[in-house]
Amino acid sequence: MSIEELCRRFGALPTPNIGDAMERLGVLDSRIQQVWPAGRIAGPAFTVWTRAGDNAFLHRALAEAAPGDVIVVNGQGDESRALLGELLGARARNAGVAAFVVDGAIRDATGLAEVGMPVFARATSPAGPYKHGPGSLGCPVAVGGVAVLPGDIVVGDADGVVVVPRDRAEDIAAAAEAVQEDEANRMKAIVAEAGAKKESVCAAQ
Repeated sequence: MSIEELCRRFGALPTPNIGDAMERLGVLDSRIQQVWPAGRIAGPAFTVWTRAGDNAFLHRALAEAAPGDVIVVNGQGDESRALLGELLGARARNAGVAAFVVDGAIRDATGLAEVGMPVFARATSPAGPYKHGPGSLGCPVAVGGVAVLPGDIVVGDADGVVVVPRDRAEDIAAAAEAVQEDEANRMKAIVAEAGAKKESVCAAQ
């Protein structure tokens, strides 16, 4: 199955259903959240490993990432300096980048919303980054306590971020869709039960 079709399927699924389908593994640290209400995102990971507080390799990533990629950044969890803001976000949007997931800080949350660039991050800070490096692109990274390989599928929504291993993506998509269907059926039963109890109360009055 193509990466585009897999991303379409995962993009239609809530992250809790995906996490459940992976036996609660692959879920990033809960502190990595949307910095503005961006809806759902799903795309292949383009990985970046950078020194804390330095975004030189994020700029390099824009030249190499493909349209639809999610740029996933190991910023060493540092919250003291923002690794990106609205200017880099606007450039990434122009390049077709789908989103950023940053284990570190960002800034310009309002500006990122205005340019329409979804960003998930550990923190926000007005302090800007250094631009000296070192860093690395397209390598395995650890982000929010989860190992991420280039090409893994990254899914984010209002609940947080999950990472789906590319080599297991088809099986996990099917399992997550089954979880979603099961929960939908259980919710219908709960709603029907509530309606029946309401009708019973009304009939007794």
